[in-house]
Amino acid sequence: MLTINNARRPAADLGFLLHKRPGKAQSFSLPFGGAHVFYPEAGEDSCTAALLLEVDPIGLVRKTRGTRGDSHALAQYVNDRPYAASSFMSVAISRVFGSALNGKCKDRPDLVDTPLPLTARISVLPCRGGEPFLQRLFEPLGYKVEAERHRLDEKFPEWGESPYFTVTLSQEVRLMDLLTHIYVLVPVLDNDKHYWVTEDEIDKLLRRGEGWLDSHPDKEVIARRYFKHQRRLVRDFLARLVDETDDPDRALEEQAGEENDIEKKIGLKDLRLAEVVSAVQESGASSVLDLGCGEGMLLRELVKIRRLERIVGMDVSHLALERASSRLKMDRMSDKSLQRINLIQGSLMYRDKRLSGFDAACVIEVIEHLDPPRLRAFERVLFEFARPETIVITTPNVEYNSRFEDLPAGRLRHRDHRFEWTRKEFEDWANEVAGRHGYSAGFRPIGEIDPDLGPPTQMGVFQK
Repeated sequence: MLTINNARRPAADLGFLLHKRPGKAQSFSLPFGGAHVFYPEAGEDSCTAALLLEVDPIGLVRKTRGTRGDSHALAQYVNDRPYAASSFMSVAISRVFGSALNGKCKDRPDLVDTPLPLTARISVLPCRGGEPFLQRLFEPLGYKVEAERHRLDEKFPEWGESPYFTVTLSQEVRLMDLLTHIYVLVPVLDNDKHYWVTEDEIDKLLRRGEGWLDSHPDKEVIARRYFKHQRRLVRDFLARLVDETDDPDRALEEQAGEENDIEKKIGLKDLRLAEVVSAVQESGASSVLDLGCGEGMLLRELVKIRRLERIVGMDVSHLALERASSRLKMDRMSDKSLQRINLIQGSLMYRDKRLSGFDAACVIEVIEHLDPPRLRAFERVLFEFARPETIVITTPNVEYNSRFEDLPAGRLRHRDHRFEWTRKEFEDWANEVAGRHGYSAGFRPIGEIDPDLGPPTQMGVFQK
């Protein structure tokens, strides 16, 4: 059984998105049995929809017998398919909640793109890889993951733990994204599918993975399990995934200087670097992270601060790190200097032990490059896991964009920006994140301040 809870008033709006009336229980016939949709609760403050599967193993074997042979006849009858979430769950989501999965809602189209405080619970989910693998799959997507592992037999605890979990996923997210992530990742966790995987599945996964799978740190593992370890399909899928999305190095080549060209007339890059360096010095930090360090412009300024004993720059792009190394002249540095500074490759979407233990972290013109659903994962990586004493974040002020003569109306400063915030939007986000993780947030303008539009860049300084 899969349940989905909405906690935003009016909570029963969940019924519009799912195209299923809360006051009516419905049943659906599926190739492997049946599915039932009902609402255990449907109030103003909380609404829960349930999808219950009834898998008919005997009927299923009768339909497939003769097409797969009898070499595993017993396994066809004796298995966990009637009792655990599997690819059958994905089929049911597609058939029963197809409109919600595809982002369609005729009666309330405004709800489709509205992030809601959703909690999904899967009562019995196989996870071949344990709880750490669960976290590896869902936490980079921004979910809070809770997992309760079941024993093989409560009467015989010495038999040990089973691979089955009750899993709860919580996040403020669009319903279509939640359903998509469950649709793709449940078979990945189970590491099996009830049907033979063909080349058609490549297009399906590209479509369902659009906007999130290309940047997932475990995309290769996801692909291997999704395609049942068929190497040719995995190889072809990953090649097409790279072709159809911007890999970091190619994006760096194509878009280098685009934002600087817009901002260079007001010297915004230098002003930004100066303000960030000033904030780091004021913090009294002796160790600092530059997350999303790019080609090392900030790192070059940080190296000049003698108090800093440890400086680490991290970026997802190998090419950017090579250019940063060249800019810093690391090949000419003494051994003593090389002990002071280090460059590492990594993603801001995934918890990384290398980011712990720093006094300060700088995230300069980075967050606007993240898809909004991934922003929560970034928040946890930085504010919950890395937890430096001081965090400095800068981002464009979208209100100021109308002052740039070379920037067409309605266009963002960089083609890779997923969003740009107003001053209020940035401050609301910063205050909410700070309060949730035990920080205070202060704000500083960067650049000439327009009396109506504010500064071109806004900076938040977070103190633990």
